[in-house]
Amino acid sequence: MPDLLLELRSEEIPARMQRKAAGDLRKMLTDSLVEAGLTYEAAREYWTPRRLTLDIRGLTARSKDINEEIKGPSTSAPEQAVQGFLRKAGLSSIAEAHVHSDPKKGDFYVAHISKPGRAAEQIIAELVPGIIRNFPWPKSMRWGPSSAKPGSLRWVRPLQSILCTFGPETEEPVVIDFEIDGIRSGNITYGHRFHAPDAITVRRFDDYVSKLEAAKVVLDADRRKEIILADARNLAFANGLDLVEDEGLLEEVSGLVEWPVVLMGEFEEAFLAIPAEVIRLTIRANQKCFVTRPQGVDDALSNRFILTANIEARDGGKEIAHGNGKVVRARLSDALYFWTTDQGDLPDLAELEASAEKFGLDLKKPLDQRMARLDHLGVTFHAKLGTQGERVERIKRLAEELAPIVGADPALARRAAVLAKADLTTEVVGEFPELQGAMGRKYALLQGEHASVAAAAEEHYKPQGPSDRVSSDPVSITVALADKLDMLVGFWAIDEKPTGSKDPYALRRAALGVVRILVENDIRLALAAIVGKASDLLSFFHDRLKVYLRDQGARHDLIDAVITPQSDDLLQIVRRVEALGAFLDTEDGKNLLAGTKRAANILAAEEKKKTAVAETVEPALFRADTEKSLFAAVNQAEKQAGEAIQNDDFSGALLALSVLREPVDSFFEHVLVNDEDQAVRANRLALLARIRAATGQVADFSRIAG
Repeated sequence: MPDLLLELRSEEIPARMQRKAAGDLRKMLTDSLVEAGLTYEAAREYWTPRRLTLDIRGLTARSKDINEEIKGPSTSAPEQAVQGFLRKAGLSSIAEAHVHSDPKKGDFYVAHISKPGRAAEQIIAELVPGIIRNFPWPKSMRWGPSSAKPGSLRWVRPLQSILCTFGPETEEPVVIDFEIDGIRSGNITYGHRFHAPDAITVRRFDDYVSKLEAAKVVLDADRRKEIILADARNLAFANGLDLVEDEGLLEEVSGLVEWPVVLMGEFEEAFLAIPAEVIRLTIRANQKCFVTRPQGVDDALSNRFILTANIEARDGGKEIAHGNGKVVRARLSDALYFWTTDQGDLPDLAELEASAEKFGLDLKKPLDQRMARLDHLGVTFHAKLGTQGERVERIKRLAEELAPIVGADPALARRAAVLAKADLTTEVVGEFPELQGAMGRKYALLQGEHASVAAAAEEHYKPQGPSDRVSSDPVSITVALADKLDMLVGFWAIDEKPTGSKDPYALRRAALGVVRILVENDIRLALAAIVGKASDLLSFFHDRLKVYLRDQGARHDLIDAVITPQSDDLLQIVRRVEALGAFLDTEDGKNLLAGTKRAANILAAEEKKKTAVAETVEPALFRADTEKSLFAAVNQAEKQAGEAIQNDDFSGALLALSVLREPVDSFFEHVLVNDEDQAVRANRLALLARIRAATGQVADFSRIAG
């Protein structure tokens, strides 16, 4: 079967767009081909800075002939119905339709549609120009003299050539001919713009790849990544160093080059006085280079860095490395200035005394000065929620309340809360916002703060995602909870809640952070007292907890069985779910579930019919020994389960409830609940209500599947 090769070659495509664009091209074209009646065996996309390529294997050479009947309305139907039928069938007049008869329904119109299949070449030639014109680039541009015309082609960068060949392996492929804004498709591409700028004639994908490789273009982005990583590791090792690996940077760099050449640059050792994070971020952000460290050393960097060039220079890359080194030195000089400035006194100290007094700050300390300035400047947190200084005050008060619950030193928690946002006004964080928190920690340690206070400056932002770790330091936990809870309560108070896919203040992440902090650190916290009247905020926490538990493999029905609208202790919910899951895996659990659900279903059905249910169980109305046995078992189980729950022993509570299994089974086997005697019936329903109440201490068994 034939294969299709499509290449769209342009000026440099931004690295961050390449992978998605190639995927979009594959999906748009393959979806369109299938819709047009073609099938294919496999499709794979490729990309470089200057081209998007698609290799589609086993594409059918022709779409199938279509013969179908479209049933229409009765021949006596109104004109409006007839016209709708004509539009649906694609007929120009009713004369083109056929009339069929049915013994029961009478005469009705039928359209006989016959569409001959079309050659794949014709279909592709029609589809590709439309895909190019409607390509979903985040940003696109016009170029050239014709760009002023209405409807002219837009592309992320000027489109230079289109290669499109089609044919089976055993035959010479054909060029699928089409034209878009003066660019005509062909079988010509071009290699590396410096090493091999001449035209290359290609037939199909395999020789396309090999000819590009000979022309200094590595088509496969993953292979470019492998080359860069392997060469960078080897070059670092050869110089007695280890590469500091960075998957995000590797992905970006692989999108900047077609022919990766790995080189090493260096800068003066004096710059190593700058924190490693700052050096790494400076070199990464400005030069897209990797940093290295001495072999076997994890907490320090070397003064060598790894860069990836797109050319094999005649001098072995010496001039390229030297040029990159000059730029890196300039950037590190700026970083060194920021770093040293942050450790000195601010010029407006006299104006910061009121803020210092408010927060108990020591203006002899650099980080305290920065916190005082944050408050003094009145930096806005949110127009409706006040300044950063006001927010810090709220976090401080909440941290003091939470510290005893978490087990943190209240004084350390208060100090950590006051300093947690101080680095926002530092020079380094102003230049590199990604380092907020990390620099707070460094500056706190430099001025002699307690290690837990310094850690909280960085860790109170955590966790920032599902894979981010949760701190175990009590002070960090306290400030992290205070920070996230203040944010959530505040935005709920001004009715700025997440809607659909929109969550501009990352409130879902904050709530999930609270969930993980509490659950993974075994912290019991009554959230109702904190969220106050915002009951829907408690529901929001429930939703995030469900997401978390489902990711952990918990059954959704068990979660629903345990959570009630009033549940405000997230750790307790988790422990109930765990205990319930383990219990239901036992034979006693499965049997008790069946009996309890039966009791709940009968009771619910009778309540729906407004059948009388006695307020209390009256033993004098019992007629069978099984009623007496069940009543005694319920009294015992309810009492013992309640005591176990008071001690947070949910497994023990379920064990206590498990004694109900036999008496419940026996009751249903020997007793008819809906007795003819109304009083007896009401009493037996009351007994079922006691079963529901006893088991309901742990979970709503009616919500459990099975």
